[in-house]
Amino acid sequence: MSAFGKRGGIGGTPSGSRPSFGVAKPMQGSPTQRRAPDEQEGGNQFPPLDTLPLPGDAEDSTQPAAITDAMKRLESRVNEVHDNVSRVEGFEASIHKIKEQVLPRLLERVDPEAAATLNKDELAEEFRPIIGEVLAELKLTLNRREQFALEKVLVDELLGLGPLEELLSDPAISDIMVNGPEQTYIERKGKLELANIRFRDEEHLLQIAQRIVNQVGRRVDQTTPLADARLKDGSRVNVIVPPLSLRGTAISIRKFSDKPITLDMMAGFGSMSQKMATALKVAGASRFNIVISGGTGSGKTTMLNALSKMIDPGERVLTIEDAAELRLQQPHWLPLETRPANLEGQGQISIRDLVINALRMRPDRIILGEIRGAECFDMLAAMNTGHDGSMCTLHSNSPREALARMENMVMMSDIKVPKEAISRQIADSVDLIVQVKRLRDGSRRTTNITEVIGMEGDVIVTQELFKFEYLDESADGKIIGEYRPMGLRPYTLEKAKQYGFDQAFLEACL
Repeated sequence: MSAFGKRGGIGGTPSGSRPSFGVAKPMQGSPTQRRAPDEQEGGNQFPPLDTLPLPGDAEDSTQPAAITDAMKRLESRVNEVHDNVSRVEGFEASIHKIKEQVLPRLLERVDPEAAATLNKDELAEEFRPIIGEVLAELKLTLNRREQFALEKVLVDELLGLGPLEELLSDPAISDIMVNGPEQTYIERKGKLELANIRFRDEEHLLQIAQRIVNQVGRRVDQTTPLADARLKDGSRVNVIVPPLSLRGTAISIRKFSDKPITLDMMAGFGSMSQKMATALKVAGASRFNIVISGGTGSGKTTMLNALSKMIDPGERVLTIEDAAELRLQQPHWLPLETRPANLEGQGQISIRDLVINALRMRPDRIILGEIRGAECFDMLAAMNTGHDGSMCTLHSNSPREALARMENMVMMSDIKVPKEAISRQIADSVDLIVQVKRLRDGSRRTTNITEVIGMEGDVIVTQELFKFEYLDESADGKIIGEYRPMGLRPYTLEKAKQYGFDQAFLEACL
C-alpha cells in the first residue's frame, strides 16, 4: 500500500507505470528525434530544449537591451588588460636620449651658482654655444627643431621641474598625478589618461619634489615624508615620499585656470542654471554665510573663487589655508597660510591659530580654504560674531551630511560643549550650503543649494532651493539632467532685503 492509501499506484494505474500529471505524456524517442511542435503531446507546456535561450546567447536573450549592454561592459572591464607604464616614443624619445648624453658634460662646463641667478631665457642663451660644443664632441648633428627642443629640455631640467614642465604648460590639463618615476597620469576634461613622460629614476623624481617644496620654505625627506606646497602660478601640490609611498615619490598637482572663472561662466559651461547663478550672486553680495560642500576635485575652490567676485571691493577679506590656493578677485585681500612644525616638533601654526588671530585683524569676512577639524568651532564663532559673509569649504556627499560633519568636527576638538549647543550654533551661523559634485562623465555640477532655517527640537531644519535631477545618459556617455528650482520662498529673503536684492532673489528661487 502506498502512502496515499491506494495499491499499485495513483488512481489505479499499474504498479510499474508512472502517473501522468495534467496532459503531459512521457518523452518518447531520443532527444535528437523530437517531434514537431504541432505534433507534441501535451501542447506547449514543455517546449523542446533546443528552443530555449542559452546563457550568454545575445540573439535569443529575452533580457532588455540595456541590461545586456551593461553586462557586456562589465565583462569587458573584467577582461581588460591595462598598460600602466608611461611610454616616451618618437621625437620625444630621441631628444630624451640625447639629453642623457649631453647633461653630464654640460654640468661640467656650467657654474651652478651663476646659472641659478639667470632666468630661463637668459640661461637658454648662455647654453646655446656650450650645447654646440658638447654635440660636436659627441659627434651628434641636430636640425634646428631638435636643437631648440634639446635646449628647452635641458633648461627645464636645471631650473624648472623637468618632465613636468611640459604638462604644466598645457592649459587643458587640470590634474597631474605622478605615481613613481615610471607612471604619470593626467586629468583632461574630467577624464584620467596616461601621460607619455618618464623620470630618469627615483632620485631624479625626488630631486624635483624637493625643488617644489623648497620654493615655499618647506621640506620633504624620510623624516618628513609628507608636504603641501604650491607652484608660482598658484597650483596646489602634495608630495609623499618613501617609506610611506611604496612605488616611489608621489606628486599630486592641482592646476587652476589662469583666467578667473565667474558664476556666469559656470552657468555657460552647464555647471548650474542661470537662476542658480543669480541666487548665488545675491547670496555673495548680501553677505550670507556660505558652506561649499563636495568631494575631491569637484570644484569647491573654483566655486569659492567665483563667489568672491560678488564681495564688495570696500570690504577687508582674510583667507586662511594650509597651502594657499585661493585666488580672490578683490583688492583688499590678505592671504594667510599655516606653518608645519620644525625638526624639533616646535613652531607649528595651525588653521585654528590663524582663525583666532584673524579676529584681531579687523576683517569684514573670513574665508577658510577647507575645514577638517577643531577650527570648525572658531569658524562658526566668527560667522556668529559680526563677520557675516564668511565662507568655507569641506568634504561631504550632501548638504545634510555637511551639517553632520560640522557637528562631528566640533566634537572632535577638546571643547566641552553639548551636541545640542553645537547644532544650534551651526543653525544660527550657516545660511546656505552649496553642494558641488564631479559626475562620472567628468562634468562638475552644482547639485544642491540648500538653506539652513533653524532648529526644530534637536534637529537642524533645512529647505532645498535648487536641485539637479538626473534624467538620462547620451550615447557618448554625457549625463543629461535638469536644474530645478523647488519653488519655495527663501527663508533668508529678509537678509537679502537689507541689501536691496530681495526681489531678484525671490524671482530666481520661484
